[in-house]
Amino acid sequence: MANIAVQRIKREFKEVVRSEEVAKCAIKVELVNDNYTELKGEISGPPDTPYEGGNFVLEIKVPETYPFNPPKVKFMTKIWHPNISSVTGAICLDILKDQWAAAMTLRTVLLSLQALLSAAEPDDPQDAVVARQFKENPDIFWLTAKHWSHAYAGAPKSYPEFDAKIKRLVDIGVDEHRARVALSSYNWDLEKATESIFS
Repeated sequence: MANIAVQRIKREFKEVVRSEEVAKCAIKVELVNDNYTELKGEISGPPDTPYEGGNFVLEIKVPETYPFNPPKVKFMTKIWHPNISSVTGAICLDILKDQWAAAMTLRTVLLSLQALLSAAEPDDPQDAVVARQFKENPDIFWLTAKHWSHAYAGAPKSYPEFDAKIKRLVDIGVDEHRARVALSSYNWDLEKATESIFS
């Protein structure tokens, strides 16, 4: 990896490790390999959002051309959010694409992603199904995002009726995650979700 990129990432890595957000357990970063090309980030779900209490793991890949090009970041923890793919964890965020500036750092990236959890942009979605639900059924969106935060990110438990519907599908042989996706996508309408799985 290019020397400038390594020096820069080493410095930024220390900046995150020492930052006050880390002291508050809001963001974390650790090395996946010793050459600083791959890092694991973690952000906690912000208060007053359906992600509160959850811990979300990110894969961060640092290109040779860093800091002139942004790191490649995706969510490893499954999440229900208009700007993050519920399938791949890909993120739609301007600073990770064309609005990146060389002055930005790992800390900026982690804090921006945390801010995205508080302020979704449904008009520039990464996941069209989630974005549609966010706009048309905000209450169901909130409950669904909370349910996913519990199922995948360790947030506090909620909505036994959602679990009951998932169990109905699991009992007839559907994989649990697939059942959750189908129900979430059809606003927890068991009949429509079942139909979508078996059609």
